[in-house]
Amino acid sequence: MSDIIRLLPERVTNQIAAGEVVQRPASVVKELMENAIDAKASKIELIIQEAGKNLIQVIDDGQGMSAQDAKKAFERHATSKITCTEDIFNIHTKGFRGEALAAIAAIAQVELKTKEKDNSVGTCVSIEGGEVKAQEPVQTFLGSSFKVKNLFFNVPARRKFLKSNPVEFRHIIDEFQRVALAHEEIEFDLFHNKETIFRLRKANLTQRIIDIFGRKLQPLLVPIKEELDWVTLRGYVSKPEGAKKTRGEQFFFVNKRFFRSPYFNKAVQEAFDGLLMPGYMPSFFLFLEIDPKKIDINIHPQKTEVKFEDEPLIFALIRTTIKKSLGIYNVSASLDFSKNPKMGVFLQNTKQSINFQKIEVPKSFNPFKGDTRAGTQEIISLSDMYAQHVQTQPSKINLFEQEEGLEEDLMRLPNGYWVYNKGEIVLILDPGRMNSVLEEKNSAIKKNKKPTCQTLLYSLEYHLNEIEKTKYNAIKDYLPGMGFDIQIIDNILRINAIPEGLKESQAIRLLEKLFGILRDQSEEEFLNDYGYHLKKITTKSRFDFIYKHEIVSLIKEFSKIGFPNYTSSGKKCFIELPLEDLKNKF
Repeated sequence: MSDIIRLLPERVTNQIAAGEVVQRPASVVKELMENAIDAKASKIELIIQEAGKNLIQVIDDGQGMSAQDAKKAFERHATSKITCTEDIFNIHTKGFRGEALAAIAAIAQVELKTKEKDNSVGTCVSIEGGEVKAQEPVQTFLGSSFKVKNLFFNVPARRKFLKSNPVEFRHIIDEFQRVALAHEEIEFDLFHNKETIFRLRKANLTQRIIDIFGRKLQPLLVPIKEELDWVTLRGYVSKPEGAKKTRGEQFFFVNKRFFRSPYFNKAVQEAFDGLLMPGYMPSFFLFLEIDPKKIDINIHPQKTEVKFEDEPLIFALIRTTIKKSLGIYNVSASLDFSKNPKMGVFLQNTKQSINFQKIEVPKSFNPFKGDTRAGTQEIISLSDMYAQHVQTQPSKINLFEQEEGLEEDLMRLPNGYWVYNKGEIVLILDPGRMNSVLEEKNSAIKKNKKPTCQTLLYSLEYHLNEIEKTKYNAIKDYLPGMGFDIQIIDNILRINAIPEGLKESQAIRLLEKLFGILRDQSEEEFLNDYGYHLKKITTKSRFDFIYKHEIVSLIKEFSKIGFPNYTSSGKKCFIELPLEDLKNKF
């Protein structure tokens, strides 16, 4: 049998290695910007064309390279950062493996111009597909200029898997802002298709955060700081009112290196225990400074995962420091009226056990179709009834058979629910879900109806940060069809009209939600999904506050379709609580 094991050509091995380091244009941006920082640059320019597919250029005023180093830098495992294995565990720089430039050069056309301080001329190296095409002296400025053109030109299978330009450019912005946040002492500029996206001057951390994410974040920032002998924690968290359902401004850094950590995310979340509504996450910008020997950053090709020697201690440090700062700045829990009513929560602090009586419930009973008791009998506990919203005792009357006097028996709760009291039965109604059922019933009629808008007496204004501006530009063509009339002047959105049924106070939050939805979607995916999200948001906002005559009208319409218990997704439209059982709770 002939030998079948053979060595791969260097060109192929470089392309394989490139797949680990260079996943998309944003990967190149990260590596080149970190190289510029390691070169002690005080100013870094990032120039992008077509979301990095055609051009990525990074210009820095760092220390530059000699002609020999400029060529050697593109060889695999060529690095100035480490000389022995022990150095891997004492890393003070961004890059150290010597893989990035070789990987980039293997799948792109690269030009490097660089000059050292004491040299009168610089050098220009041209590489294509990993092969050096030319190297010659050139007049250039102090520092380096890397041009990466036609990414994946020789690996078309990889290039076709790149996302649309807006999606790829948002990933570039993510990498740019991570580097810029960690180095407020450096100036950063970002240009895309000759448009200025960011101009960040040297600043303190607070100003850098505001310059990137907008001044609306400033009043929400709570400073965090704790210094111990072995670790320092500093940064900011947002107040609870700045929390979002989508992951947005959440940043961990260790020794000025961005990293991800679901474990430490949990520490932040626990620090906000009792301050946030379920599903909401706070923004944070947290920086750890620790001895490099106590961490391992060499466990992921993109170096976004870090192993800590004392993870439980750092977890506790993050949680307790944030809790302390929230207390110092008098951030306290607010009443949460968004939760569904669950009487069981009143028992959480009760030490003694309570035995609830068993109640027989006809499974098929519907209180709005008379006193029907046919059906299978089911035994459930009162505690399960409250916790799971299970319908209990049958009503002995048709609650809505008489329309007169309906308003007298209704009371609005602050969280948008309504209480209906009739005899021995108390119903808690969810108008939003009731309306969604009605809309589904009428969907065939409304299917081809064009969305209508309501013109505002006074325009609303919203200050966009640069990230939001790129997202707005990606969806602006869709907004008129959704019922919006919006103008943009500089970085200010002027909202002149909003979708019918949406309150003015919810318009800005809706736009922020749309920006969040778009974060990891193409425009096409967004267009397919926005109808669902728009309906979800507008339905909720529409029924956060409605007048009594509106809920009466809604109840009457809901009664006409049989007062169904559930939405199509299986969520309760109302819960029924026997008044006698409520009395027994006291």
